[in-house]
Amino acid sequence: MTKPRSMLISLEDTPYYHVVSRCVRRSFLCGMDAFSGKSFEHRRQWIADRLKLLTSAFSIEIASYAIMSNHYHLVLCADDRAAQQWGMREVLERWSLLFSGPPEVQDYLSEKPLDDTAMRSVSAYAEQCRSRLCSISWFMRCINEPIARMANKEDNCTGPFVKERAGGSIQKPSVAG
Repeated sequence: MTKPRSMLISLEDTPYYHVVSRCVRRSFLCGMDAFSGKSFEHRRQWIADRLKLLTSAFSIEIASYAIMSNHYHLVLCADDRAAQQWGMREVLERWSLLFSGPPEVQDYLSEKPLDDTAMRSVSAYAEQCRSRLCSISWFMRCINEPIARMANKEDNCTGPFVKERAGGSIQKPSVAG
């Protein structure tokens, strides 16, 4: 049975996690499909570009990765302490690299004056974003959703591209000793 990542991940125990994401319906993530004769090698760059963007926004670093024909592996290091050091503006600027946010957040970032109610709303939104910016679940979501959309558009189809996460897809590194 699938367990939520919150039950599998404990940043107090270790910041390092191995995650795997697999394609569905015999889809190709990258490489040459011998059956159709079509090359999907350009998709490797999609993932590399997305990883670069996400590491500039999240407080998660990539220790290692491998992109295979129908899945990829990441070894991630989540640093929730770093995210706690960011000011509200930095949190919102990082999040806005990925999502536009509500109008009052856009107003705050463009330095328009806000009333107290709007500022409380912006502050609450920033705290929600802060927690997401050190979440492996959100990191994976932010990789998989755009890649799935681009692949589905290219494949002229709809529906899932990436397999729903199974309980064993996250592994804490074993520690000898």
